[in-house]
Amino acid sequence: MAMTSELVAAINQIAAERGIDKEEVFKALESAILSAVKKEKFGRVDKEEEEIDEKLGENLLAEVDRETGEFKLFASKTVVDEVKDSEIEIALSEAELISPNVEIGDSVQIEMPSDDLGRIATQTAKQVLLQKIRESEKDAVISEFSDKVGEVYTALMQRMQKGSAVMEIGKATAFMPTEEQIANEFYRVGERYKVLLKSIEDSQILVSRADPQFLVELFKLEVPEIESGVVEIKAVAREAGSRSKIAVVSHQEGIDPIGSCVGQRGIRIANVMNELGEEKIDIIEWDEELERFVANALSPAKVDSVKIVDDTATVECPSDQLSLAIGRDGQNVRLAWKLTGTKIDIVGVGGEEIEEEKPEDAVEEYAEETEEDVVKESSEE
Repeated sequence: MAMTSELVAAINQIAAERGIDKEEVFKALESAILSAVKKEKFGRVDKEEEEIDEKLGENLLAEVDRETGEFKLFASKTVVDEVKDSEIEIALSEAELISPNVEIGDSVQIEMPSDDLGRIATQTAKQVLLQKIRESEKDAVISEFSDKVGEVYTALMQRMQKGSAVMEIGKATAFMPTEEQIANEFYRVGERYKVLLKSIEDSQILVSRADPQFLVELFKLEVPEIESGVVEIKAVAREAGSRSKIAVVSHQEGIDPIGSCVGQRGIRIANVMNELGEEKIDIIEWDEELERFVANALSPAKVDSVKIVDDTATVECPSDQLSLAIGRDGQNVRLAWKLTGTKIDIVGVGGEEIEEEKPEDAVEEYAEETEEDVVKESSEE
């Protein structure tokens, strides 16, 4: 009896602490006990008896007393003149002893003696309560984080699982799939990493370090002007782990958007880059005039002119700036294309066409200058 009243106390406590409906727990418990009893009582392997066994189990009913926690097992039996199957039928004379006004064809419920019921019920109760706790934890995760999508958290690395990094954010578990990881990063167990809470799918928290929005949020953390809205990030082009370009604009006279992002002695951009490891970041001034924006986007290269016809920008470049404008493996022009949303053709002085550049293409021909040179020129500028 002690066990059963303890069970009721445990159900009451869990329901109160985790906001679960008590009745829901009791019903789940009854259903689980019934399944366990059927398995124990009718779980024979004999093929011929299998069909009969299934039928036999169908008329059983488990009940848990909501006050005392006592378990009872009932069998529902049909009232008949002549009993052919005592498991599912009862004679009228017997049935009248239970319920005086019973008639043939009615069903009556008879309590079944079961020596094993207490043991089965106790084992089952533990499993059901654990399952309900797990379910409530999942629900709590969804309610806690559903309005936090798009925010940056510090996550503790726990383990790798089928290519995904399994991390902990507070008490919740988060997953970072391979495609959301920065390619050249190695995640060490026990280390902490900043991550973007990207989405919640099927009660699972998905986080990312490769998403362009992660870069935006990191700048928000470092640059108060972005957080306050004085400086706005208008566009981002990112090849995670390698190089990114962000286009910024100032909405207040006298505030330099690039200077705000770089910070005094480069401290703000250095903090962002430290978080991303090897990734280089170009900060570009956004311009509502597309020609100027395209010219800015090709920074650190200096261009002579930009002409836009339809959706293609033809950019004329001095010969000493060509390799810089195209970048290593075509990366600079590819990122500029992504940033501006405009197809870019780079031509030498005098209109000689160099390459019809595509974001997917790698142009090695003009990659004499290393990425280090590109970044050096960018900082000198």
